[in-house]
Amino acid sequence: MMNSRIRFGCTALLGLALCGMANAADKSNAAIGPQWVGTWAASPMSMRVEDPVANSTYRNIVHISLGGDTLRVQLTNEFGTTPLNIGAAHLAVSAGEGKTQPGTDHALTFGGRPAIMIPAGGFVISDPVPMQAAAMADLVISVYLPEQPVASPTCHALGTSTNYIAPGDATAATVLQDPRPLKSWCFVKGIDVRAENKNAAAVVAFGDSITDGYGSTPDTNHRWPDDLAQRLHADKKTANIAVLNEGISGNRLLYDGAGPNAIARFDRDVLAQAGVKYLIILEAINDIGRIPKTGDPESGVTADDIIFAYNQFITRAHQHGIKVYGATLTPYVGAKYESPAGEEVREAVNKWIRTSGAFDAVIDFDKVTQDPKNPTMFLPEDDHGDHLHPSDAGYKAMAGSIDLNLFH
Repeated sequence: MMNSRIRFGCTALLGLALCGMANAADKSNAAIGPQWVGTWAASPMSMRVEDPVANSTYRNIVHISLGGDTLRVQLTNEFGTTPLNIGAAHLAVSAGEGKTQPGTDHALTFGGRPAIMIPAGGFVISDPVPMQAAAMADLVISVYLPEQPVASPTCHALGTSTNYIAPGDATAATVLQDPRPLKSWCFVKGIDVRAENKNAAAVVAFGDSITDGYGSTPDTNHRWPDDLAQRLHADKKTANIAVLNEGISGNRLLYDGAGPNAIARFDRDVLAQAGVKYLIILEAINDIGRIPKTGDPESGVTADDIIFAYNQFITRAHQHGIKVYGATLTPYVGAKYESPAGEEVREAVNKWIRTSGAFDAVIDFDKVTQDPKNPTMFLPEDDHGDHLHPSDAGYKAMAGSIDLNLFH
């Protein structure tokens, strides 16, 4: 801290130097201005898509959380094995059923260019787009791939959203001709918004199918991260907090399967997100579900293994100033892969989450979804029917149990 003589007088040579440094710092801070914050995201993964892949327009329908007047889009080829040529890409406001609202279409550019090559394993961020987008709006990202071999498309398998593929370059079309539906998001991984409010930030929901929204009603945005985003938006104190869903159905902590293992994808799906300040972790049930498989070299996961992975996430997130909230694992007795050994591990992990003090806070999803008469099972009205995934009511109960003070 400067002493009063330097702060107010700046008469000595040293004082002048320090004052100059302080004034430069003040100007630098003032020049920072609005910050980019993620408003929608989906974890990329390798996925087979039915032909035709090339000479087609992929129209992705996405539900943003935080609104604004300037956006940018991330296109991805992170699981591609060859360069991916993007012929054109557009952003617009959805009018439902794959249509766009007239007058809202904006062509995306990349360094001023409407077409771009994305190297194998890479992704690109578009130039800023001046465009008014309301919080909780549905937007349309249309991506045209000219004729080319695409051996390994990068998509997000479970969109729980109806998207579309149409022949040729239909990126600017208000209404697609002869489209076919696709339940995955392809070649797109995120949208950022330029936030005017200095307190704007993002929450990353990191997990498996229960975060991805398996079993929720399609095209209604009833995943628990969506319900949380709605609650945050409705509260004036948290209206500038976005929610990014980085769940992958079937994902595991320690082994690849549906998408890369969680440790491998953590930097890309959490640390690299724009404006991320909070992290909610709900993952391990698919590791636990492998426990009863005899002869499976990946079936020997223990509670200590899971706790090790969680501690890795906490350490890495804290290095980036991100608060980490541990969510207890929801009930799964009655599911196809439940076992006494697996349930013992689940309960041990939940005990550690609740009592270790390793997290900045605990969100008790297990308690809010369990049947009080049989705590190892879902409350019937919160059960999707497979005794593993919540219903829409269950997802809403999960989101409703989160203390919004965690995001103040």
